[in-house]
Amino acid sequence: MKIRSILLYTTSLVCGVQMMAQEHNLVVPDTTAPKISYGIRFGGDLSKLLRTAVDADYSGFEVMGDLRFSKRFYAAMELGYEDRVWDQSQVRSAINGSYIKIGADFNAYNNWKGMDNAISTGLRYGLARFANTLETYPIYTTDPTYPTVLRREPIEFTGLTAGWLEFILAIRTEVWSHFYLSVHVQLKHMINETKPENFDNLIVPGFNKTNDYSAFGVGYGYSLTYYLPLLKR
Repeated sequence: MKIRSILLYTTSLVCGVQMMAQEHNLVVPDTTAPKISYGIRFGGDLSKLLRTAVDADYSGFEVMGDLRFSKRFYAAMELGYEDRVWDQSQVRSAINGSYIKIGADFNAYNNWKGMDNAISTGLRYGLARFANTLETYPIYTTDPTYPTVLRREPIEFTGLTAGWLEFILAIRTEVWSHFYLSVHVQLKHMINETKPENFDNLIVPGFNKTNDYSAFGVGYGYSLTYYLPLLKR
């Protein structure tokens, strides 16, 4: 009985020591929330550069940037310039000017740890200042005896302005360390514009083509941007 008691005591002591050692070596999972990176993203619209290279009636560029100021919200801005030609229905017009768009984006995508992709929606206010040169236009006549005469005396309208609201849907993904490729579509609504005398704005830089029957316009593009992290918290 005495030997049995000693063996039982020894076994219990060894088991107790092993349990204490396991508890001491137990790895406690890290429940600390991952830090969020805040910084500046800047880049350009690749679609405008590609169109400049392949379309003789178009040249333009757009630079863009955003600043993250909360977990899901970004302040955003785009600056651009376009020089385009409208040549349809015997009317040829050259439009050139610059524009700026200011607004904010909301990222609706829940990233995994270590990721910084986005499926975002955004709102912009756009403002353009441009010139419109009417190069060729027909003379309207109701007399069928005489053919339509085309006038080729350029008329230039300068100091034109336009303002619009723009809704944006974009998908952005990291293709390389700190480099992001994004695709975006835009739905635009014209708020105000100055029109040439006895003519109309066929194209507004930054807005795209106008429509006589609607104040809405559309656009699209794809861009390459670089993200510069400034701080984490």
